[in-house]
Amino acid sequence: MRLLLRIAGTLVCLLLAPLLHAQTVQVAVAANFTAPMKQIAQAFEKDTGHKVLLSSGATGKFYAQIKSGAPFDVFLSADDETPARLDAEGAAVAGSRFTYATGRLVLWSPRAGVVDARGDVLRANAFRNIAVAAPKLAPYGAAAVQTLERLGLLAVIEPKFVQGESIGQTFNFVSSGNAELGFIALSQVFENGQLKSGSGWVVPATLHSPLRQDAVQLVRSKDNPAAGALMQYLKTDRVRAMIRAYGYEV
Repeated sequence: MRLLLRIAGTLVCLLLAPLLHAQTVQVAVAANFTAPMKQIAQAFEKDTGHKVLLSSGATGKFYAQIKSGAPFDVFLSADDETPARLDAEGAAVAGSRFTYATGRLVLWSPRAGVVDARGDVLRANAFRNIAVAAPKLAPYGAAAVQTLERLGLLAVIEPKFVQGESIGQTFNFVSSGNAELGFIALSQVFENGQLKSGSGWVVPATLHSPLRQDAVQLVRSKDNPAAGALMQYLKTDRVRAMIRAYGYEV
C-alpha cells in the first residue's frame, strides 16, 4: 500500500512539474500583428505551459508606456526604430532584438469594386473620406503618408483623412463604414493567400520605407523564462509559417 502511495505521489509530482515552473509573459503587440499573435500565443501556451497576456495598440503609445514603467516583458513593434531606441536606452535585454516580420500596406474597402488593383481610385479622388493611422504613432500610418507623397497626391487627399491612433482603430473605421476606404495592414484582411472580403490594392513596397517589425525582450523580464522562451519560439519554422499565412514576409 505504501509503495502504491509513493508511486502515485511521484506521478502527481511529474504531472505538476511543468505547471509549477510555468510563468506568465506580458506582451505588448502592435495592432497590425494582433491576429497572428493570438494564434502564436495559443500554440506557445499549449507547447510550453507558459501563459501569455496580450495587449495590442499603437507602437508609439507602447513606447511611452514602457518608458513610464508599464509591466510588459516582450514588445512586438510595428517598426524597427522603436525597439532599437529602447535597446540604446538600456530598456531592452542586450542582444534580444530581431526582425520577426516585414509587413505590407494595403488600400482596402469592405465593398467589392471600390478599390481597383492598381490604386487608381486615389487619383480619381471621388471618395468622401479615407482612413489613415496617425503617422506619428503608427508606422503603417507613416507608410501611407509616404505612399501618397510619392504618388504626388498627399496635398489633395490629406483633407479627407479620418485618422486612427492605431492601425487597429483605422481598420475599424473602414470595416464599420465610417470611412469609405483606408490604408491598413494587409494582415488584417488577408487569409489563405487572398483578401477575405471587399476590394484592395496591395501597395508596392517601393512606395514607402520597409515595414520591418522588430521584437525585443524588455529588461524587467531578463529573469523570466517565459519571456525568453517566447522570443525563441517566434524564430521557429512553425511560427514563421503562421506569420507568412497572414501576408507578412519573414
